[in-house]
Amino acid sequence: MCGIVGAATNRNVYKILIEGLHRLEYRGYDSAGVSIIDSHQQLQTRKTIGKVAKLEAVAKKSPAAGNTGIAHTRWATHGEPSTANSHPHTSGGISVVHNGIIENHEVLRQEMINAGYDFLSGTDSEVIAHLVNHYSKTAKDLRRAVQKTIARLEGAYALGVISTAEPHTLIGTRSGSPLVIGVGIDEHFIASDQMALRQVTDRVVFLEEGDLVEAMHSGYKVYDRRGKAIKRHLQELDEKDQIAEKGQYRHFMQKEIFEQADVLADTFAGRIADDHIREAIFGYQAEELFTQSNAVHIVACGTSYHSGLVAKYWLEEYAGIPCQVEVASEYRYRKVAVPAGTLFVSISQSGETADTLAALRKAKDSGYL
Repeated sequence: MCGIVGAATNRNVYKILIEGLHRLEYRGYDSAGVSIIDSHQQLQTRKTIGKVAKLEAVAKKSPAAGNTGIAHTRWATHGEPSTANSHPHTSGGISVVHNGIIENHEVLRQEMINAGYDFLSGTDSEVIAHLVNHYSKTAKDLRRAVQKTIARLEGAYALGVISTAEPHTLIGTRSGSPLVIGVGIDEHFIASDQMALRQVTDRVVFLEEGDLVEAMHSGYKVYDRRGKAIKRHLQELDEKDQIAEKGQYRHFMQKEIFEQADVLADTFAGRIADDHIREAIFGYQAEELFTQSNAVHIVACGTSYHSGLVAKYWLEEYAGIPCQVEVASEYRYRKVAVPAGTLFVSISQSGETADTLAALRKAKDSGYL
């Protein structure tokens, strides 16, 4: 799972972007990169395989400074881990970071090749940079170029986009992958996760499906997928900040292992009555759904799939209900037969696993409870 950070400010954004990447390290990644528009309105892009600390070492030898920039940690999906495949991807004066999977990238890639654009990576993401560059030549501004671009994309994405033609503008947009706006004093940010922004603000706006934000240091505007200006709720964060810190632990995996007892206690707090979990916490329809459930189908990926296997033992032993557990990437591409009274459950650590989200969308049309 990839991580995105972006900033539009009146100060040098380099340290903000790097700190944001550090706070996204718990998500896992294999490479990192940053793009900043400098005082000469030129893109300064630094990328490397490995940890954010290695990116810092690269940037120290060749510093990048400016008021507007984007940064990214990549978990390889299309294309092997390499510097060329790392984000940001650039095309002309356009720089793009992407979280998600573009399913029609091969068709779009060939279209851009035919239009004279050269590809330097094996990723599905580079085509986005070329599309934005292509549409920027005729669009009124960067926002409209990005809107034309996302209209062509099939799949899941969260994007951060900057352009040397509009050096003080930061564009963010999402569909199927999360993106949050950070609202500061005379500065604005975007990130995949609000924890990446806790060092600069505790005021955030969570973008909804299809939203696009146009941000500058002086303000921001949110648009829906039709390009209509809309309002989204501004809220203040109050949750604990240490979730993004390793603290005393050597790595995030060790941290998660030792925090299991506290996490379980927090999860059940206020949710148990008369030695039973209160059904109402699952929603107002939960009691009816559970009564109708004759079987459970769990779909997930990675360690979430392993959690599903544990749940299978519990459901069959304690509830006496048959349970099937399946990898989301297999489920989403096959034809499914759904027995009457089957409850569908998807599990995702991040809430943005592309295959799991696609499986959930499929399940909604497949006849589950």
